[in-house]
Amino acid sequence: MSSANIPANFPVSRLRRLRRTPLLRDLVRETHISADDLIYPVFVEEEIDTPQDIESLPGVQRIPEKLLADEVRAIAADGVRAILLFGISHHKDATGSDTCKDHGLMARMVRIAKEAAPEMLVITDNCFCEYTDHGHCGVVHEDTVDNDATLELLGQQAVVAARAGADMVAPSAMMDGQIRAIRQALDAAGFPDMPIMAYSSKFASALYGPFRVAAGSALKGNRATYQMDSMNTREAIRESVLDEAEGADMLMVKPALAYLDIIAKLRERTLLPLVAYQVSGEYAMIKFAAAAGAIDETRVVNETLGSIKRAGADLIITYFARDYIRSHR
Repeated sequence: MSSANIPANFPVSRLRRLRRTPLLRDLVRETHISADDLIYPVFVEEEIDTPQDIESLPGVQRIPEKLLADEVRAIAADGVRAILLFGISHHKDATGSDTCKDHGLMARMVRIAKEAAPEMLVITDNCFCEYTDHGHCGVVHEDTVDNDATLELLGQQAVVAARAGADMVAPSAMMDGQIRAIRQALDAAGFPDMPIMAYSSKFASALYGPFRVAAGSALKGNRATYQMDSMNTREAIRESVLDEAEGADMLMVKPALAYLDIIAKLRERTLLPLVAYQVSGEYAMIKFAAAAGAIDETRVVNETLGSIKRAGADLIITYFARDYIRSHR
């Protein structure tokens, strides 16, 4: 290096001084991830006897309802503090009515999970795509999802989850006004303290493919009329700002890695806890690349989770939660 290119404060400022040893690097690390930051998704299928492997999601299984209690206890033993439940229904219809029943799959799996691990934070994914025979996230009229008819059902569904013992509801249908409708329904039913984690900036992403297989959601058509265009930034902020105004207690960006800019911009606009969902496609890409020997899975998981936290997320929903926590205990 020529003297002309040496900074004026060199050698007084040498940034490498704090990188010399692992202890020094740990002491000055700015971003940290712990079990308190991670939420683990769990797929629960009724009327099956054995866990079902998901080929496009290596290491993830559909858990039989009858084995859910054992699975939840195992998840808790790994150090996971919070789970997000998805039901795979064998009783689908046009409106997803099973999920609005106190004896339906959603309510049953909440009760099982809470009884198995009372200390576990149990969150329900509140939508209809796993419970409808058409795979859409609400009531379909004339080939389009009826926003306002779906709002009423979302309110009913949230109340069922609350009565079953859920600690939080997470509406993901992307219907206009869904947070307000759910808040009103919960309050009217005597659950004013039930928090709502809003899937507030949820994009119509190609990265959901493995999830659709895992959740048994055989979509007829697409969700472009209610999920967001992946090219839109301002609309994403607007969606989340509206959800906050309607009473959301947490806001979510989904997917995470392809939308770090949205997370960062939203962090500047809200004081609410911010959640990011590292979705199935993001998980699968890392898994398959690692299996091919192209990357070091552990290091890439650490790096990607760190990038999501660094962008501004407080919490991360990730299929890597169990592995990450086990490896950092």
